[in-house]
Amino acid sequence: MTTPVANVMPIFATPFAVVPVGAPAELNAALAALFLERATEAYRDPAIPGDALCFRGREDLFEWQDEAIGELRRAVLAGVCAAVMAVNRYTEAEFDALGLQARARMVVVRPNGCLPATTAPLASWYALYCVAAPPAAPARADSAALRLYAIRDPTMFMDAANWRLREPFSGTHCLWRPSPGQMAVFPASILHEIALNRADAELLLVAARVRFTHGGQVAMPPW
Repeated sequence: MTTPVANVMPIFATPFAVVPVGAPAELNAALAALFLERATEAYRDPAIPGDALCFRGREDLFEWQDEAIGELRRAVLAGVCAAVMAVNRYTEAEFDALGLQARARMVVVRPNGCLPATTAPLASWYALYCVAAPPAAPARADSAALRLYAIRDPTMFMDAANWRLREPFSGTHCLWRPSPGQMAVFPASILHEIALNRADAELLLVAARVRFTHGGQVAMPPW
């Protein structure tokens, strides 16, 4: 008996991009000094409950007038556009005609701190740029890692034939370890978190909500 050949293809695929922003070490050093200096109550987002182990600034980071922030903004937005363009059907000219809106904040995850699981509302894309990362914690492989939750199939019946699916069909969660100069870009609707930082140094991140508009669009919901 001839064994039938199955034509298997992924559907409902979710894009996840890792973009080397290319920011020099000097820029990251300047950003780290700036973030640690300004991780104070005056810069904290008042809409988020205070957390001594995880500082989240206001979403006006890209509006700061510091030279380092201007360089960061250009690099981050260029990286986001490269990732989004890679998964779209737009021509380069069509994509360049789109409008871009972004809100960004600094995040300082201190030792024993974490970023609770969340999504990014009123945006289509989310970006996490790593300014500085703590060393790996031998006792905790996921220390200070970005964890993205696979929640698309929460009601799937599990049996012996679908709990060990290979990539890209596996329903397991995704883990990405932040590294200075690298940026993760993914759909803003994905539930994500930064796992407990078990190292003895801070994880410094830039978190950005991003969305795009086209020429015929007359309005966009306020942030």
